Amino acid sequence: MTPRHLLGMLTPSSNTTLEPVTAAMLDGLTDTSAHFGRFRVTEIALSDQALAQFDDQAILAAAELLADARLDVIAWNGTSSGWLGFDADERLCARITERTGIPACTSVLALNEIFARTGVRRFGLVTPYRDDVQERVIATYRGAGYACVGERHLRLQDNFSFSEVSATQIREMVRDVAASRPDAITIFCTNLAGAPLVAELEAEFGIPIYDTISTVVWKSLRLAGADPARVTGWGRLFQELA
Repeated sequence: MTPRHLLGMLTPSSNTTLEPVTAAMLDGLTDTSAHFGRFRVTEIALSDQALAQFDDQAILAAAELLADARLDVIAWNGTSSGWLGFDADERLCARITERTGIPACTSVLALNEIFARTGVRRFGLVTPYRDDVQERVIATYRGAGYACVGERHLRLQDNFSFSEVSATQIREMVRDVAASRPDAITIFCTNLAGAPLVAELEAEFGIPIYDTISTVVWKSLRLAGADPARVTGWGRLFQELA
């Protein structure tokens, strides 16, 4: 039997974007599949209630169920460490691996690795988030030595609503941010349907665009021993950092 690459994705319960986008991204890779486990996330805010959604115990319980599928990797397909701090994702990955024996990664840590490997210091940020969440993400990156030179956000809080942002709106936000000529732009939300637009927008602006669904698929493939370059039509990331 041909070896399979089994990718596990921890998914916010109200997210309707990352599963179909991830499946489309892997379409044609007959030896690779993504498998999803949900835990409750319904809003993105800085209140105690909203922050408590990312308690490790709920996430680890979902990871343990995914582990029954004998996966090659378990990924947190979300951006919460942008406002919680990168160390939150580092701890989560360590705990997932300790609990399941399976390598772990996250959308944000993958993005940070890509920034480091490509020499990005000045970045553009596109999100659907509230003002205070956006400011926290920018501050988190500033603390790590990255300068946000252009940003757009939509001041939304309900996580489901992020999936209803239109392609036209996403294009407009990226276009506005691209005017600041950053080293790269990140579409920073895994319930925002930016990944299908990346190749088109990179061709228009000549700037690398790293969507956070794409970043975690890229890293998951690497950890699973699969070649990311087999993913075509989804932007420069998969070929240039294969």
